[in-house]
Amino acid sequence: MSLHEPGAVDPLSLAGVVPPTITAFDDEESLDLERTAAHARFVVDRGVHGVFPLGTNGEFALLTDAERDRVVEAVVDEVGGEVPVIAGVGAPSTRQTVAHAEHAESVGADGVVVVTPYYFPLDGRGAVEHYQRVAEAVSVPIYVYHIPGRTGNRLSLETLEELAAIDGVAGVKDSSKDVPWLVQAMDACPDLTYLAGSDSLLFAGLEVGCAGMVSAVANVFPELVVELYEAYDEGDEAQAHDLQRQVFAVRRAFKSGGGYMAGVKSTLPMRGFDAGPLRSPLRLLDDEEADALSEQLAAIEGVGEHLSLEK
Repeated sequence: MSLHEPGAVDPLSLAGVVPPTITAFDDEESLDLERTAAHARFVVDRGVHGVFPLGTNGEFALLTDAERDRVVEAVVDEVGGEVPVIAGVGAPSTRQTVAHAEHAESVGADGVVVVTPYYFPLDGRGAVEHYQRVAEAVSVPIYVYHIPGRTGNRLSLETLEELAAIDGVAGVKDSSKDVPWLVQAMDACPDLTYLAGSDSLLFAGLEVGCAGMVSAVANVFPELVVELYEAYDEGDEAQAHDLQRQVFAVRRAFKSGGGYMAGVKSTLPMRGFDAGPLRSPLRLLDDEEADALSEQLAAIEGVGEHLSLEK
């Protein structure tokens, strides 16, 4: 694999901006499938290159198994065939993960994203057996989701090499924010596709060889992140770096209130898209926090114009 290209074993050749799309709820925190699908449409119509329902921003850990399956169905029905839909299917148990993966494949998802099992400690052998069973159950490509800060389970480079040898494992979405680990992973397993999983490392991820990025900022400002990717892809690294600074500013604004996810969902109405609340115990920003966030975002070059046009 050369720098900034999908891996040789990735049948989707996944690249570009792939937002971890939100799950919408009504005022009673019941699943709103129409608005969930509409958010996938919102980002696709603004130029993203794929969608990832049921990532962290999709609040997957707060949904029932049946709700998760319905979200995948709704997103595939809305944008499937236009861009790759890679569905989050990970769960603490292998049995649940396999069931979600089989369902996602059956309804037309193009690939599945399998977060490392969480809550219980997992050793390398357990991780390999887990992904092997998923790979035996489905024929769509599998992307390993590495986010040890949330799962409590970090993959060693040796374990990743074993995972890369599994037929069907196509890539890694790395949210560890550990650039040395990522660079060594690319060196050890060059045939995989790598996706940068933190808005703090979009430009840096492209620089070290990621083919694309899973960006929460792109859930609200897809134009900004798509412009960053396209500038880099066209060889204008200076412009891409400047746009990363804007993403940093948005990221800081999102994190200044009740947390990153609260920032994302509290900003969407400023763009004319109401995704409803976060599911408890998560919360949206209160009015005072939202007003402060709006002021911060309006002051960011290249961002405020979107709010003024669409709020």
